[in-house]
Amino acid sequence: MTSTSLGSFSTGVRGINNGTGGNGIGGWGSQEGGGWRVYGKALGTTNTSYGIYGRTASDSGYAGYFYERVYVNGTLAKAAGTFKIDHPLDPENQYLYHSFVESPDMKNIYDGVVTLENNGNAWVELMDWFEALNQDFRYQLTPIGAPMPGLYIAQEVQNNRFEIAGGEPGMKVSWQMTGIRHDQYAEQNRILVEEKKPPAEQGTYLYPSKFSALLLNYCHKKQETQELFMKSRAYFYHQIVNVVRPSRHLSSDSKKVSD
Repeated sequence: MTSTSLGSFSTGVRGINNGTGGNGIGGWGSQEGGGWRVYGKALGTTNTSYGIYGRTASDSGYAGYFYERVYVNGTLAKAAGTFKIDHPLDPENQYLYHSFVESPDMKNIYDGVVTLENNGNAWVELMDWFEALNQDFRYQLTPIGAPMPGLYIAQEVQNNRFEIAGGEPGMKVSWQMTGIRHDQYAEQNRILVEEKKPPAEQGTYLYPSKFSALLLNYCHKKQETQELFMKSRAYFYHQIVNVVRPSRHLSSDSKKVSD
């Protein structure tokens, strides 16, 4: 396709399979040597364009399915993420899922268990690349086996290690710490936590079914509020009329007496 004046959703290559059996293929690409079996590149510079776009109408289907390793050279945006494995206790009949641990920062989590020395202290040795990758450290210590109210960080991370002190000799301490990435890529590609929708996407939703339910609930509540307001206004109007009417009669009677 060489024309640049075609309408929206024009297609350079399109594959359709109308078969209703399982494992059908709408398009097939094969490459024996090094290279790409499927390659997509979006050249548009306005609005949102996609190098490759996939979707499925099946609740149990996948818009994309990758059998081996996947590499993303950039930022991956998603609504949620899990690992999925055969359940360790019932691998033939169940799956096991865990959700990702997420943060508004490019945060890494590290933990371990260390045994305190005779002076109640211990050095925790970290990887030699630890400080080259991380900054802004946070620490958490948990004594194992007995309370240790005096436990503290005696020396923060320096030369890829930190020191724990104030514990009981020979006892174990569980430690956890986090660090924020400050490698070159992270510094140049910080995660944008909040973002205004582009004009073309404003008024639309990534997950419309959920927001439609919320909007419907809002409309119902709004209608109930309006109905309550109308009932309240009618009630107060009725009360005012009842108060005003006797005063008119009283004025009329007073006039008769004076005559």
